[in-house]
This record gives sequence, C-alpha cells and structure tokens, in this order.
Amino acid sequence: MATPDHDHSDSSASRAELDALRARMAQLEARTPARSRPRIGSFLAVLLILVAAVLTPLSIVAAWAKNDIGDTDRYVAMVKPLASDPDVQAAVSNRVTDVVMTHLDVHALLEQVAPADRPVVDKALGRLSGPITTGVSNFVHGTVDRFVTSDAFEKVWVALNRNAHAAAVKALTGSGGGAVKLTNDTVVIDLAPVIDRVKQLLVDHGLTIAAKIPEIHTDFTVLTSDAIGKAKKGFRLLQIVGFWLPLLTLVLAAGGVLLAVRRRRALVTAALAVAVGAAVLGVALWVFRAFYLDSLPASVSQSAAGSIFDALVGYLRAGIRMVITLGVVVALAAWLSGEGRAATRVKAMWQGGIGAVRDAAGITGGPVGAWVHRAKDPLNWTVVVVAAVVLIVWDRPTAMVTVWIAIAALFALAVVEFLDDDSTPHLLPAPHGQAHGQ
Repeated sequence: MATPDHDHSDSSASRAELDALRARMAQLEARTPARSRPRIGSFLAVLLILVAAVLTPLSIVAAWAKNDIGDTDRYVAMVKPLASDPDVQAAVSNRVTDVVMTHLDVHALLEQVAPADRPVVDKALGRLSGPITTGVSNFVHGTVDRFVTSDAFEKVWVALNRNAHAAAVKALTGSGGGAVKLTNDTVVIDLAPVIDRVKQLLVDHGLTIAAKIPEIHTDFTVLTSDAIGKAKKGFRLLQIVGFWLPLLTLVLAAGGVLLAVRRRRALVTAALAVAVGAAVLGVALWVFRAFYLDSLPASVSQSAAGSIFDALVGYLRAGIRMVITLGVVVALAAWLSGEGRAATRVKAMWQGGIGAVRDAAGITGGPVGAWVHRAKDPLNWTVVVVAAVVLIVWDRPTAMVTVWIAIAALFALAVVEFLDDDSTPHLLPAPHGQAHGQ
C-alpha cells in the first residue's frame, strides 16, 4: 500500500514533467514564427533586389533623358563634334547641293543677268568643264564642301542646335520651336542658315546669279523612327522621374540587402544584379542601333545617321559603363571582405605578397602601422567609396578613365596594406604539397 509521502512525490514529479512539457511546447511555438520571419525577410530581400535589377535600365534611361537630352548645354556638347564628322559633313554637303541646284535654273537665271554682270558670270562659268548644269553642280558642291569643312560651319551648327534647344526633347515631347521639329515621326533640322551662307559664298566666288535664289528651307534628318510619336508620353514620364527613379532603385537594392539574413552575400548579389541590368540595356542599345540604321529610307545617309545616333547616346553609354563598373567593384569588395575559402585565399595572397615585400625591405610601420592595422577595414571601404564617387561625378567617363580610376583604387588599397603592420612577418603561402619550414 502506497504511503501518502510516496503519492505526493509521484504527483510532484508528474507536475514537474507536465510543466517541462508545457515549457517545451511553448518554446517550440515561439520558434515557429521565428523561423517564418527569416523566410519572409529572405523572400522580400530577393524580391526587392530583383525589382531593383529590373528598374536599373529604366533608371539609366530616365537619368539620361532628364540630365542629358533635356539639358541644352549637354545637348550642344553632344552634337558639336558632329560638325567635324566626315560622314555628317558629306551628308550636309550633298543635301545642300541638291537643294540649291533644284532652285538654281541656270539658263533662266542667265537671261536675267544684267549686261554689266555678264562678263563676270561668263568668266566664272568659263572655268567649268562639261555640260553647263553639271559644271555648275560641281562648282556649287565644291563651294558647299569648303564651307562645311571650315570652322565657320561649326559655329553655324552649334548656334543652330543651341537656338533649337534639344532635338530629341522636341521630338519626344513635341514642345518648343526653332530649327528642330518633329515631322511625321522624324527629327529634322532646317538648314536654311547653311544655305544662306552658301549662297553668299557662291556670289563672292563669281556666281552672282546665286543671289537670285529665293529663301530656301530644307530639312536634314537627325533621327527618324515610327516609334517616336508613340514614345512621347513615355519619354516625358522618364523626364519627370529622372531623379526619383534612380534613387528608388538604390533604395530598393539597399532594402533587399538589409532584409537578407546573409547581408554580405545579398550585397554581392544586388551589386551584380544591378550590373547585369545595365549590361542588358547596353546590349539592347547595340541591337536597336543595328535595326534603326537598317530601317532608314534610302535618302538618308546611314553613316551620318550612325554618327548622329552615337553622339546622342554617348552619355547613355557612359552611364551604362559606370553602373556596370560600380556594380562589379562593390560586389568584388563585398566578396573579398567575406570569409569564404576563395576570398580568404585571394586575401592571403594579396596580404602575404605585399607584407613580404615590406618585410624584405626592413620597413616597420610603427605607430602608423598599428593605427592602420586597427582601422584597416574602414580605410579599405573608404578607398572603394571614394573611387565610386569619383566615377559617378566624372563627366561622361571613358573606358580609359574607368581603368585609371580602378588602377588608382588598387594602388591606394596596396598602400593601406603596405602600411598595415601588426608586428608579424608576412610570408607567401607555401606551394601545395610542400611542408612549411622545409
């Protein structure tokens, strides 16, 4: 027969087991949402990084539309080199010559020449060989070509485009007036100022009948596409969001990194995703250029159109290169700052090589080396950030500029590593399979 003390001890043990079971169940219930929260955070992180990658091409185009195409000074800077482009010069010369000859009825105009001016005209035309119309055409083309290849044409070209404001903005928004306008989904420049100068040059060179040519307004095609009219609203929207869309893309990428469980890996992924998004835009731009030139009518010079297209998208291509470079640099920096096997091996080779050089030279860092050793990570990230800022603020960085910025950053990182002295020798890793100390 059980005693009361024994029954009491059994009941106490049962209650203890029950309390332990309840505590265990409560602990398991508490862990369940804790597990789900990281899963939700990881899903949101992936989603935000993916959206940032998708918005990257639109952000680059929006910034280009607002800051480059929409700005008169930048537009003029883009089109100014076209005045000395041989393909553009040839296209303008041919266009102006054709228009002048269309309005230059040589025989009719000769009948209107005053008797006093006839000897001068005969002298000018007497130097021409072949049929008189062909001779006059060659004379006009030579005069036009000399003007188009002179510095005076560059001044007229720049003034024409500045007064017209931005050609692409006028094409895609339909706003503004001046010499650039949108006609049947085609951006055209009125070459009337060029024709006026050519008429005066023809008169100065003895072809006085050119003074009787009436005022001529003719169009020189800058850009043509069936999609220009349809793209007006979209382009205007890109101009409006030109500042906010890149900022939103950056915030989304940063949010994805902060929500991720493994933030370093998320930073590498986000940086590479943004770089890939920019690369996709670069490939699309290259493909569009080929299709655009193939779709031009026969009356438009493909070589001149290619030069104009390249000039207008010059800043856009620079932005693409900059974003790709920044993405790769940030991803590489985040990867090297991790503890992965490959990253650790690369860092060991970098640190061991520079440290061995310092040790071989017998240089000690002293207090400076000790301070650099403590602040090494912030210093390295400072170098990366400064290089990124320089690349961002550089006006249309070329590929060579990007390379030199990268070389300067690597040199700065090498200096930091060289000054890092924790009073331990830096030896290169022994070859694989060779025992240390042998």
